[in-house]
Amino acid sequence: MMLSLEHPIGERFFGLRLDTLIRLRWLAISGQTLAIVVVHWLLGFSLPLGACLAVVALSAWLNLALRLRNPGARRLSDIEAAWLLAYDILQLGALLFLTGGLANPFAFLFLAPVLISATALSPRTTILLGMLAAACAALVGLWQMPLPWSADDLGAGPVLPPVYLAAIWVALAIAIAFIGVHAWRVAEETRELSEALAATELVLAREQHLSALDGMAAAAAHELGTPLATITLVAKELARALPAGSPMADDIRLLGEQAQRCRAILRTLTSLEAGDAPFDRMPLSHILEDVVAPHRNFGIVIEVTLPARGIDEPVIARNPGLLYGLGNIVENAVDFAAGRVNIVANWNHADVTVTITDDGPGFPPELIDSIGAPYVTSRGRNRWRRDAVEAGEDSSEGLGLGVFIAKTLLERSGAEIAFANRTAPAHGASVTVRWPRARVDISGDPAGGPEGRPAAPRG
Repeated sequence: MMLSLEHPIGERFFGLRLDTLIRLRWLAISGQTLAIVVVHWLLGFSLPLGACLAVVALSAWLNLALRLRNPGARRLSDIEAAWLLAYDILQLGALLFLTGGLANPFAFLFLAPVLISATALSPRTTILLGMLAAACAALVGLWQMPLPWSADDLGAGPVLPPVYLAAIWVALAIAIAFIGVHAWRVAEETRELSEALAATELVLAREQHLSALDGMAAAAAHELGTPLATITLVAKELARALPAGSPMADDIRLLGEQAQRCRAILRTLTSLEAGDAPFDRMPLSHILEDVVAPHRNFGIVIEVTLPARGIDEPVIARNPGLLYGLGNIVENAVDFAAGRVNIVANWNHADVTVTITDDGPGFPPELIDSIGAPYVTSRGRNRWRRDAVEAGEDSSEGLGLGVFIAKTLLERSGAEIAFANRTAPAHGASVTVRWPRARVDISGDPAGGPEGRPAAPRG
């Protein structure tokens, strides 16, 4: 149950859209212009108005140039986006230099470019932009043009002590680091989950294609029956119409024999389809044997234990998602087992439970709370046997998606999954899959699910 992706895992930084950065910069330009106008004309601060507006106009000119030279839908590379965000940091530093440095309350806008980078660009780029923002904040803290406070209100204006300005810089640096790391972690988890779910859909689509072959065979049996019957009838009529000793008699007889052979094959397919039992409805014991069979030839003893006769065995819809999920858990158990895997099935009127245990080393303590999350992986000690038999490839460096996909597909079927290590003195891992019986047992309704509900959808 190997998974192949066209793009390697880890290359999940596909760049920002240029249009996104252009729109954000227009928003910044509007806010900066409004702040300059309000502070200069409404609050009465005598700013270096020409220099401030020139810095803002430079950003507007850059935006226009980018819009005219590039399509808005273009995605920027990591380096291109980094340069544009670095410009935003430098432009903000220039404005703060002209308007009081760290004494200006807008100094915390240094966070914005770092936050954008953390959500969309690589960690290295985010770290470099964070360092640039911290450096610019330090520079404008040391060298700046003081704000010309209104003499009517504050005389010469307040003079902030150097210790306070240093504290502002420390607070700003900590905020850049903390918020940047937090935003990157949240965005990274979202990217991982999105990519893992896409991989799950690919696996499920493959399983559904395989399952659909059953229906295609049945359809072929029905659709080809009529033309083959016509061919057989025409062959018989031609055979009767030919004169004795005709050189075409053998060809006509061969045509009739081959048509009969095709009809026999289609009858076999039709008989397999009858009742749909081999394809769509199977007792739980048959489902488990279907899951276990591909893993019996790797030197590991696999024992399936069923309860003593009592309550009727549940009949389950044989959908690809359920088969893949159980199969992946059994495969992992075989990979890690020292010599034995036990599969114990139990059911009652309320629940259906399947517990899969092995005698291997068990789940690593540091990973047990993360099992089922995307990209959590560990190497199976017996993986080499499967590789040697199946493909001759080294798959020890897995993607960490197998258990996530299995868990997702089983939960779609209504299951609850618990991962644990076996209690000492036993050793090994234990995975318990439990369904409410009403969700999976279709034995009471030949046409669908129990109590008239439709059977569980494929996948």
